[in-house]
Amino acid sequence: MVYIIIKSTGRRITLEIFDAHCDVLMKMFIDPDISFTNSDRLHITKRGLLDEGGKVQCFAIYIPEKVYPDMRFQAALAMVDIFHEKILSEPEMKFIKTKADIESLKEKEIGAMLTLEGCDCIGNDLLKLKTLIHLGVSSVGLTWNHANLVADGALETRGGGLTGFGTEVVALLNEKSIWCDLSHLSEAGFWDTLKLAKFPIASHSNAYQLCPHPRNLKDGQIKALLQKNGVIGVTFVPQFLANGPVTIKDILKHIEHICSLGGERQIGLGSDFDGIDHMVEKLTSYKDYHNLINELNRLYSSEFVKGLLFDNFTRNFPLEKEIP
Repeated sequence: MVYIIIKSTGRRITLEIFDAHCDVLMKMFIDPDISFTNSDRLHITKRGLLDEGGKVQCFAIYIPEKVYPDMRFQAALAMVDIFHEKILSEPEMKFIKTKADIESLKEKEIGAMLTLEGCDCIGNDLLKLKTLIHLGVSSVGLTWNHANLVADGALETRGGGLTGFGTEVVALLNEKSIWCDLSHLSEAGFWDTLKLAKFPIASHSNAYQLCPHPRNLKDGQIKALLQKNGVIGVTFVPQFLANGPVTIKDILKHIEHICSLGGERQIGLGSDFDGIDHMVEKLTSYKDYHNLINELNRLYSSEFVKGLLFDNFTRNFPLEKEIP
């Protein structure tokens, strides 16, 4: 647990973390024997969240590409079941579906938010997406890296944008007050979606200016997202941070760059823990979050650090949520 001292009052504040992306559910889907409590096969566990000040953790439904297309919605439902049976069954974990749910979390409670990473599992069936929303999904990423029936992903060589069906998906997210996650979209898909989305975020993307990877956002994209009151979650994926060995200093460079574009109050973190095999030095799991926080505290004001870690994503969470 990490604290900061407010200089003007001497008051000690516990720093809480809102992490906008992880792939715990995917790992537990692949290996049913993994325990969320404290497994050494997970980067994020209940024990790690409790020890490091985790307050809201987003759990992505990501369907591995090897799952046969006709079985992908079934796999998504299986991950929803894992979320309820193995995550929410832990007494400290509380289901987050509304901003009020976040605000009502007690001192030792941790909020668990259900998200969708890529709409491959819904095919061209809007009812399947409605079903996932009714089951509590609060944020929807339109693609993973490749194309689906909603849009092209960041690594799709065609580089197409939003499809006609994709516009229906975004309209549904607007209607239901659901975050529309722009991470993983092609550049054309990003711009098409940003024009339509009422609640856009980029849960786990970095700055293309510092690391020219197709998954990162260019300065113009970041500025446009900020202008629409979106939040960008800086991610810990090494290949999105720099070439070669990556340290916490590289994360700080991306934070600094996004802030230079006007993102001081619209920047957060989306670790991508459990979705990556190579790690940032001294940030190899959630249990190392304090190493990043200590560096942030050394360089930035307590207000900025608190915003980056928790307040900015929380403030941005859609208020008028239709409760399933």
